[in-house]
Amino acid sequence: MPQLAQLLLVYQSQWFWLLITLAVIYFGIGRIIVPGVEKTVDDRDARIAADLAAAEQARQAAATAEEGWQARIAAVHAEAQATAAEARAQAAAAAEKQLAAADAELAQRAHEANARLDEARNAALATVGDVAAEAAREIVAKISGASVSEDEARSAVKAAMAHG
Repeated sequence: MPQLAQLLLVYQSQWFWLLITLAVIYFGIGRIIVPGVEKTVDDRDARIAADLAAAEQARQAAATAEEGWQARIAAVHAEAQATAAEARAQAAAAAEKQLAAADAELAQRAHEANARLDEARNAALATVGDVAAEAAREIVAKISGASVSEDEARSAVKAAMAHG
């Protein structure tokens, strides 16, 4: 049969073209597709590392801002104490008659100083909360790509500060 006589010629040709095709596929994947995938993975890793670095920097900025506000609160408190001590010294030197008036003035100054202290503390906490909420929104947006509203970020920061 003539078909069987041609089988050896066709068989070797098919093996040759099969090897050529497999070599082209192997080198095509190895030289073109794999480097592209590796580059994509490396870019993603670099982006994640940059996002984490930015998040850490924002956290440090928030911590620095909080320390500044704590220092301001301490200074206002020290000023209030100094004012109270000065008022007490003047009241002790004054006569018995002026003692009642000095005590009333001292109470008023202490109340005002406490009000300023409360205002400074509230302003500091509001600023720290706003900074932390904004940083949290940016971190979530950069890392996960999700959009978080300001109210959600603030409530999450308040919850975290309440537990911490």
